[in-house]
Amino acid sequence: MMAVGIVGGLGVGATVHYYEKITAACKARGVSPDLIVTHADVEHGQNLIRAGRLDDLAAYLAGFIERMAQAGAETAVLPAVTPHICKAELRRHTSVPLIDIVDCLGAELVRAKLHRVALFGTVFTMEGSLWGQLQPGIDIAKPQPKEIAFIGRAYQRILDTQTADPDDAAGLRRIAADLQRRDGVEAILLAGTDLALMFDEKTAGFPTLDVARLHIDAIVERLCAPRGM
Repeated sequence: MMAVGIVGGLGVGATVHYYEKITAACKARGVSPDLIVTHADVEHGQNLIRAGRLDDLAAYLAGFIERMAQAGAETAVLPAVTPHICKAELRRHTSVPLIDIVDCLGAELVRAKLHRVALFGTVFTMEGSLWGQLQPGIDIAKPQPKEIAFIGRAYQRILDTQTADPDDAAGLRRIAADLQRRDGVEAILLAGTDLALMFDEKTAGFPTLDVARLHIDAIVERLCAPRGM
């Protein structure tokens, strides 16, 4: 079994969600997962992103990854989409491999033959359209500026309160319907882990892929795989 290190705190609700889902899935397979968790400051990370200081963000996150490597972690996880904005810079700061959330998503989009999608998540993620990290042939439709602002505020409220506002959920469902009708979007990507506090693929009410679920599935496979695989 491979030891996996999780950089927690990005935010707290996302970390709890990952921990609960990973341990439940491993238990169902009769495996006790080898996990190491640290805690990063989500506000500090967001401030570095706002300032465009991606190398500083990578150095900050690498510090947690290296600490976990010293404790035995053989691979690392960032349990949030937005921090993956610095994954190229992160490679310069640490040699510990990353279970990459964007790679997990890209593989599923190809498998599901989806070509036009939209993102719900932080403003950084939506404006960046996953920073050109998806495979060619997959088009990301951006919500309109007012829609991005609404989604961003709704997501920040979840981060701040660790609860889901029913009015925010209704607003996101309206925006999802508009993106399907107006922009020909085939599915909405839940590209913010804390959205799990609001709804999931079964309860969203619109075609969606839960990016965190895909990531968690890949983490569980790594945890349950024999060494050397």
